[in-house]
This record gives sequence, C-alpha cells and structure tokens, in this order.
Amino acid sequence: MSIISDDKDFKPSQKEKKNSVITPEAFENDRNFENCIRPKSFDTYIGQSGIKDTLKITIQAAKQRELPLDHLLFYGPPGLGKTTLAGVIAEEMGVDIKITSAPALERPRDIIGILMSMKEGEILFIDEIHRLNRVTEEILYPAMEDFYLDMTTGKSQTVKTLRVPLPKFTLIGATTKAGELSGPLRDRFGIIHRLEFYTEDELAKVITRTAGILNIDIDEKGAYAIARRSRGTPRIANRLVKRVSDYAIVKHNGKINEKIANDSLDVLQIDNFGLDTTDRNLLKLIIEKYDGGPVGIETIAAALGEDVRTLEDVCEPFLLQAGLLQRTPRGRKVSPEGYRHLGYKIKQSSEQQSLF
Repeated sequence: MSIISDDKDFKPSQKEKKNSVITPEAFENDRNFENCIRPKSFDTYIGQSGIKDTLKITIQAAKQRELPLDHLLFYGPPGLGKTTLAGVIAEEMGVDIKITSAPALERPRDIIGILMSMKEGEILFIDEIHRLNRVTEEILYPAMEDFYLDMTTGKSQTVKTLRVPLPKFTLIGATTKAGELSGPLRDRFGIIHRLEFYTEDELAKVITRTAGILNIDIDEKGAYAIARRSRGTPRIANRLVKRVSDYAIVKHNGKINEKIANDSLDVLQIDNFGLDTTDRNLLKLIIEKYDGGPVGIETIAAALGEDVRTLEDVCEPFLLQAGLLQRTPRGRKVSPEGYRHLGYKIKQSSEQQSLF
C-alpha cells in the first residue's frame, strides 16, 4: 500500500493555530510524527473495538465479492484516529490510498484531477469533508453514486456535457462536524461510524505502544498517569508522551514512572482532569462572574479574549463529555462536577457559589 497526500495547499484555521499541548487538532509537526507511529493493521490499532469488528466483516465481504468497499464516513472529535483508521482499511484491502483535505480542494480542477487519477479499488480519503465547497461537492455526487464524472466542453450554444467513466473507488470522509454535511452528500455514504473518546485503559496501551516505538522507558503506572490527563484522545496522549519524556531526560534518568509523569504534567499546568489554563479560566469565569451561568458563548469568548470557534471546537467538546459544563438553550452552565473539581461549593438555598 502507498499513501499519496495532496495536503500541501492546506492553510490551518485560526482555531488550529491555538498552540496548546492538549489541543486535539493536528499541528504541522504532529503530522510527520503521527505518520511514524500510525498502526498499519487492526491488530495494532487500539480502541474503537465495535467499529473494528464491523469493518473486519465489511472488508472480508468486499474481498469475497471482489468489489471495492462502500463509501465510508467517520465523524467525531479530532484526534481520535479517523485518518489512521482509513490507512488501516487501505492496508487490509491491499490498495493504495490518496489523502487530501477539503480546504485543499478549492477549485473544480483539484477534485477532477484526483478523481481522474484514481485506479480500480483505490481509496480517496478527504479530511474535514464538511468544509467542501458547493461546486466540489456536486462534482462528487455522480462520482460516488455512478462512478461517472460529468464534464462540460465548449461555450455558449456549443456547450456539450460529457460523462467520463471512473474506476470504482471508495471515498472515505472524515469530519468533526457531521451536522454540517449536506443531506445529499451524507446519504451517499453507505457506512457511517462515530468514533468515541478512549478509555484510560485504551490510552495507556496507546502510550505504551508509542513509547516502545520511540524507545522511551515508561512503566505501567507512568502510562496510566499520562492517560488520565489525555482527555480521552490518542493524539494528545502521544503528544504528552514526548513532553513527559523531555522532562524525564532533563530532570531524572530518562525513565518515566508515575511521579515523574505527574510532576511534568503539573509543570505543563495540565490537571488531573486533563484541563489546561484556558479550560479552567472558562469554568472560573462562568462561576465567579456569572453565578455559574447560563451565559452565552459570545459573552464568554469576549471576556476570555478567545475566538468563539476555538471555544466551541477545542474547549467545549471535552468539558461537555466530562460533565464539567452544560449547554442549555439559555447558554452555558457549570455542572456540580465542575464546581467540585475547581474547589467551589454550591449554596443549597440560592444555588449561588462561593469559594471554600
């Protein structure tokens, strides 16, 4: 299997430029690192057990029929392994995969060139597919459904429409916002899966595997200490392994145990829940300035000096999943668990909070 990436024109959004070690978005230096440690088979791919079991059956059936896979859509928070899973599928099918991202497909010729270069059975992976422009999306409709490319030639009264046949291929789309996909595009995917946050046990296995590849000495308790603060996200776990390893080399003998892992993460200001300074400031703002909420996201963003999309796409998903924040029709509220984590208490009478 070979991987062809067509991501050179991708420009990171403002949210992706938020340079935090626990940001689940991929930075440029993450891409090369992740390519070195990506698993190549279902046996080495950790987590998402239910999806793996389903895909194994689907792949085996496709091989027996000698047909390409149905088009697949993976959605869920960033950093959970959507791109990695696409690579594993290509490896298991024994075909090549072309990797690109929706922002790189700005002009019709971009997607047409890729489709015209596809070979029988190959996989085309489009990351952040919800960001496709309207023209590119409409070009994909006949290509996905009938394996034809509708093209026009000539001008004015001499315009002719040509249907160019394409080899049967598989499109794998990945998105962090499935709700922003148009109905016609979503309906053309035969298989749709949502990737879930990882458990501590799964993250500890990911950390141990990554440490082994990078020749980092880590014990089981050290792996679990990092896993607890990784926000259920393998990308963050892998990033923290490198940062903790740096600390262990400089301050100790290079071996990572529970104490060294906790000490280094404390230096990085990542607490036991995996929250960083921005996360804690968001919760404290709601508690101290707005009596715990509800308060609108625009107000929170203005008070923190952060972009609304950064809060919605980077901070909120984990805070909501961890039960620290609540989203209501009137705005955001801090949950009782959020109060306890930050050391605040709730006055039973008025439900207003004060510091211990």
